[in-house]
Amino acid sequence: MTYRVEGLNQAQFQPYFAMSDEELLAYNARHVVAGADMGFPCRVSLQDARAGEALLLIHHISHDVMTPYRSAYAIFVREAADQPACYIDSIPPVFEGRPIALRAFDSEAMLKTAALALPGQTDAKICELLERDDIAYIDAHNAAHGCFSARINRC
Repeated sequence: MTYRVEGLNQAQFQPYFAMSDEELLAYNARHVVAGADMGFPCRVSLQDARAGEALLLIHHISHDVMTPYRSAYAIFVREAADQPACYIDSIPPVFEGRPIALRAFDSEAMLKTAALALPGQTDAKICELLERDDIAYIDAHNAAHGCFSARINRC
C-alpha cells in the first residue's frame, strides 16, 4: 500500500512568530523554546526540535470538517522549519519511539475505525488500515498527549 505522510504548511504559522507574547494570547498561542532534543515535535518538518530551538505552541484545527469528528488541539511548529516534510511509504521521525493513535476516516470525514501503533508498528498499522476500501485518509496523533501529528493519504 502506497501512502504519503505530510507536514503542515509553514506559511500559515509564519505571521505568529513575529507577534509579541501578548499578541499571541489572542490566538491561544505561545512562543516556547525546546527544553530537550525530544518532546517538541514539529508538525511542519515532522522532526523533533533540538534543545534551544524556538517554536510556536498554538491551538490548531487539524480536522476541520462539518462532522462530529472535527478536532483541534495544541501543536508545536519550529520557527526554522521551512518546507512541509513529505514521506512516501516511510515513517517520519516524529512517529519513532512514540505510540501513535491512527484515526481512519471515510470520504465524508466520518471515523470508520482506529488503531494504536506502538513503536515499530506504525507502518504495518497504516498499511492495514488502508487495505480497507472505505478508508480515505488517516489522522495520526500522539497517543499519550492526544495532539495531532500528521495526515496520511493514499498516493
